[in-house]
This record gives sequence, C-alpha cells and structure tokens, in this order.
Amino acid sequence: MEQFARFRAILPDMAALIVLNQARLWHKHGMVKRRAPSDRTRKPLDAARLDELALAYVARFATSRAKLLRYLSRKVRESGWADDTDVGTACNATADRMEKLRYLDDRQYAVMRAGAMTRRGLGVRRVKAQLYVDGIAEGDSGEAIETAEAAALVSAVGFARRRRFGPFGTAALDDPKLRERQIAAFLRAGHSMAVTRRLLAIAPGDDAALAALDEEAGLD
Repeated sequence: MEQFARFRAILPDMAALIVLNQARLWHKHGMVKRRAPSDRTRKPLDAARLDELALAYVARFATSRAKLLRYLSRKVRESGWADDTDVGTACNATADRMEKLRYLDDRQYAVMRAGAMTRRGLGVRRVKAQLYVDGIAEGDSGEAIETAEAAALVSAVGFARRRRFGPFGTAALDDPKLRERQIAAFLRAGHSMAVTRRLLAIAPGDDAALAALDEEAGLD
C-alpha cells in the first residue's frame, strides 16, 4: 500500500514530464511546424514577361484570343506594370504574336469547343452562349455553330439517354410536373423546344420509334 501511495503521488509529475518530452520531440523533429510568412511581393510585369506568361498559358490550355487577353490583364492587375508601352497595346501585341505562331486560332477553337459541348449533350443555344462568353467574333463562329446545328438531334438524344428522360426512362411520362421538369432541363441544356417535345413524346420501350430516331441521328 505504501508503494502504491508513492506511485499515486508522483503521477502528476510523470504526466507533466511526458508532455514536456513530447513538446521537445515535436520541436526537434518538426512535427509542429509554423508556416513561414510568404512573400507576396510580385515583380511588376513588362512586355517580355507577358510573352512568357502567354506561352505558358497557351501550352496548357486551348483558348481564344479574348480569354488570353483577360488572363494577361488579370496578371498585370495582380503584379503591376513596369513597361513604357501602354499595357493594352502590349497585351494585344502579345496576342498577335501568339496568333502568328499559330498558338491562337479563334475559328479552330470555336469548332473544337462546339464539338466538345455537343458530345456532352448540350444544344445549339448553349454553344452560342459559350462562344459569346469566350469572345469569339461572329466571323469566327459560323463553322462552329453549323457543327452544333448539324449535331442537334444527336446531342439531344445523348442528353436524354444520360438523364434517362423520355424514351430512356423507366416508365411513361404521365406526371405533368415531372414532364415540365424534364422540358426545363432540356431547355437549360440549350436544346430547342421542337426537339425536346419530339423526344419526350416517345414512350419507354417503343423500340421502333427509337430505332427510327437513331437512324435519323446517325447513331445506328
């Protein structure tokens, strides 16, 4: 009993020693690390640095001229400008050089963008809206829009199949509210009302109608 009483008496000291040793180990081996303050000072940009940033950007991303200019402008806002040339003029000159090197081609970018969107099941209106956001001029978007229009039915069928709408659902679309939600989803995806109604009019299990639709869409 006497030994037990002595053991209980030294327990607080042992606990304190364990905590102290753990603190020493953490400090020694870096288990507790304090983040050093980061140096957020950025060196102001110049025309040469703009070219370097543009090259790195077009190497990583397929982009349009407008998107590249937005990126360069943002970088200038973040870091400042240290060149005698007007910053807008410098950004446009950099974009011109990227075009001459064939790293920028708005027409080709638009076609690629439209193809990728239609493969995802998005319709013509969404394609047009995205090209506008990407800053594609009307003269460079014509071929892309024609591509999207030609793939309108294929894209809508793909959208319906992925979402299990209309002919790809598990039951007939008898609920008016559910039908309205599906119509709204088609329209948000950029599809026309005519194509939407046509697809939703096909009942699940109507293999003949589906086969005819696939044939027309070139999916057979």
